[in-house]
Amino acid sequence: MTEHTLIAGPATPVTLEPRTNRHLIGGEWVDSSDGATFDRLSPSHGMLVSRSAKGGAAETEAAIAAASAAFDGGDWRFLPGKQRAALLSRVAELIDRERERIARIEVLESGKPITQALAEIEGAADLWRYAAALARTVHGDSHNSLGPDMLGVVLKEPIGTVGIITPWNFPFLIVCQKLPFALAAGCTAVVKPSELTPSTTVILGELLAEAGLPAGVVNIVLGHGEPVGATLSSHPGVDMVSFTGSTAVGKRIVAAGSGTLKKVSLELGGKNPQVIFPDADLDAAADAIAFGVYFNAGECCNSGSRIIVHEDVAEDLVARVAALSRRVPFGDPLNPATQVGAIISDDHLAKIDGHVRAAHEAGARVVIGGGVLAVPGLDGRFYAPTVIADVTPGMVVAREEVFGPVLSVLTFRTEDEAIRLANDASYGLSAGVWSRDVHTCLNFARRVSAGTIWTNTWMDGFAEMPFGGMKESGQGRELGRYGLEEFLEVKTVQMRVARGRSLWVDNG
Repeated sequence: MTEHTLIAGPATPVTLEPRTNRHLIGGEWVDSSDGATFDRLSPSHGMLVSRSAKGGAAETEAAIAAASAAFDGGDWRFLPGKQRAALLSRVAELIDRERERIARIEVLESGKPITQALAEIEGAADLWRYAAALARTVHGDSHNSLGPDMLGVVLKEPIGTVGIITPWNFPFLIVCQKLPFALAAGCTAVVKPSELTPSTTVILGELLAEAGLPAGVVNIVLGHGEPVGATLSSHPGVDMVSFTGSTAVGKRIVAAGSGTLKKVSLELGGKNPQVIFPDADLDAAADAIAFGVYFNAGECCNSGSRIIVHEDVAEDLVARVAALSRRVPFGDPLNPATQVGAIISDDHLAKIDGHVRAAHEAGARVVIGGGVLAVPGLDGRFYAPTVIADVTPGMVVAREEVFGPVLSVLTFRTEDEAIRLANDASYGLSAGVWSRDVHTCLNFARRVSAGTIWTNTWMDGFAEMPFGGMKESGQGRELGRYGLEEFLEVKTVQMRVARGRSLWVDNG
């Protein structure tokens, strides 16, 4: 019996006409002033997928100027919520129309499975519809209890021009967790997608133009973090930066933004624990654990990569997870049967393998997996679904984000020990608890430091529910009403309404 389930590549090579991507600045599609470009090869199939204009400081500054002009001098910020909502709804319809095209190019640039990509594009359209609904609910408050002479009004206004910097692991979904909420609030934006996955953001820009978004409201600059992301983070014309990516880069963005004290919203890394108590449904837990760690090949900030299981059931649970790991189909991401696709790059593949090797050398036991695998018919980068047992809290694999299909298993004896282990990390993005006792679940939810707590499930998500982290997993929230509030500034207006009364000196 083979250790893993492989989905081979197609009998004939996949053919593709490579995309040409350009910047969107002030409503125009433009090349870089110096003509520079960069290529993206498919991490699964090896062919050239896209050739994109490589932006520099000049393109970034031009995009910021266009967004600032659209905010300061345009109509978007003052447009009635009804009209903004109508445009956002049109974008959702266009995303639905282009779902197959967007998903295919995302698969080829990122390596993720086609069925997953299609589901993500569907979810992204739903986010635009939800943001459209929120656009009509933006309002402030009034205070008529300040005395007979005063009326207080609290206004909620768009924060201004927003720099949106998105990662490679969910390139279309994550821009859709940010941009429609910024637009619903009345902001303008400059978007920088990852240089590894630029194409679907460019397609979104095309759909925004088709939907009738005014020129300059959304601009797209392609290129690398230095100088594009760095310029967005430090430029005084950018009022806010919303970033999803690594904690290390998030810290640099905060430092870069400190010179202008701009608002920074960060969704960063995680080393997310799932705690399994002895009364848990082990079949359900094992299934969710396998999903949580192998989804998107583990290249997911919400990956359930750290399992903390009661030692009475640890051996049983690990055996169940290992059995499921053997059945998870991975390989050709264009095959609908595939559930685990390719790793994003050679460098990241080596990083994942380095973590596994270091854990083994530190005394951990590799139960299954632990190596780079060749998939027949593909020139791709694939890493075997891997389970590592006998992990101790001090090991690097128990503390650092691997960002790959690698599960670390720790054990506990008491509830207090489980909660201490769950909190024993610099991250605080998400956490899960498995128990039939509601008191155990609620105690865990209240005592664990994480932005999202799942009980007897993993990675369910809804547009209505806020998402974000504690500690070094970030600051601010996306999704839900909280995701809209991130892009609003509060302004106090205090109005003296009485006539003929002196403010200070009694002239009467």
